[in-house]
Amino acid sequence: MFVKKKIQIIFCCLLTMAATLGFVSWKLQDITGDASGAFKFLRTMSVLKNNFNGEIDNAKLFDGAITGMVGSLNDPYTVYLDAESYSALTEMTEGTFGGIGIVFGKRDDNYVVISALPDNPGALAGIKSGDKIVAVDGVDAKTMNMEEMARKIRGKQGTEVSLKLIGKDGEEKNVRVVRGEIKILSVAGEMIPDTKIGYIRIAVFNENTGTYFRKKYRELENQGMEAALLDLRGNPGGILEDCVQVAGLLVPKGPIVSLVDKNGNKFTENSHLEAVKYPLAVLIDHGSASAAEIVSGAVKDTGAGKLFGVKTFGKGSVQAVYKLGDNTGIKVTTAQYYTPSGVSIHNIGVEPDVVIELPDNATTDTQLEAAKNYLLEELKEK
Repeated sequence: MFVKKKIQIIFCCLLTMAATLGFVSWKLQDITGDASGAFKFLRTMSVLKNNFNGEIDNAKLFDGAITGMVGSLNDPYTVYLDAESYSALTEMTEGTFGGIGIVFGKRDDNYVVISALPDNPGALAGIKSGDKIVAVDGVDAKTMNMEEMARKIRGKQGTEVSLKLIGKDGEEKNVRVVRGEIKILSVAGEMIPDTKIGYIRIAVFNENTGTYFRKKYRELENQGMEAALLDLRGNPGGILEDCVQVAGLLVPKGPIVSLVDKNGNKFTENSHLEAVKYPLAVLIDHGSASAAEIVSGAVKDTGAGKLFGVKTFGKGSVQAVYKLGDNTGIKVTTAQYYTPSGVSIHNIGVEPDVVIELPDNATTDTQLEAAKNYLLEELKEK
């Protein structure tokens, strides 16, 4: 009787183990779509921990695994954010962060400066929008992903970083920049002297940009604004919600931007403005990207105003940040966005209505002057 009971217990244990393994296998298949691949991953972890002749840092092991997993998607904007990168991203969206004050993206397998923020170390050292980043502190840029590049460029205030660049003219240049605290004044504006034109500059769409823009817009209205000139040059984008708030004050009732996810689900952000209040001109350039392109694309497609300058950068994908715990996360491309007419500008850009180049050695802001003259003519006809 005792032996029989023992056999029954063993059988029950084996049955429970088999059921557990079966459930784990099913769950891995359900989550990953490839149970054998997941088991292979776990087996690799086990082999390394049990056999590697050296010290293993579990945190680095997991970081490396996640970095490799995300990197295999071959999307420069989908990246793993370790604790340092996650903290830096949070600081940037809040408007204050350390570094040299440049924003870069990827085009044709090259890292390109989208914007060198005015009055910050990078711009003061001669870095310009459109410069290709070849190397950072002697490390080939093509060996790094977006976050690795960002970490390499960032650093303590007062320290130096060396960048090898290729300018738009094809000339190679080496620039040494002393890092500093980067502060971005998101929104600034004033009445253009001796006119009824309100000028508003948005440097980046970070937290509260929508609120600051509305405040400045109302302030200029109270000063007699009858036409608006919006400067989005060198604006690398930022937070979707804030750019939608800005566009909602400028474009008429209807779509501002549509987001389409991997399953074809479509979500549209709309303006509720009954009618365009004032003649509008918008300045754009190669450094206008992402959220700045959403606003300029909406203005162009709805006929709310005219765009002046040169074609924008062409970043038409949307990223979301998912926290993983311990102040780490993943920034994931979750959707593509489309302008009100259904156009995707990803890797294409938004074309201005009036094409005007601004030479590097220009003594007059020809783009701003053209936009101002257009608005003055519009005001004459009112």
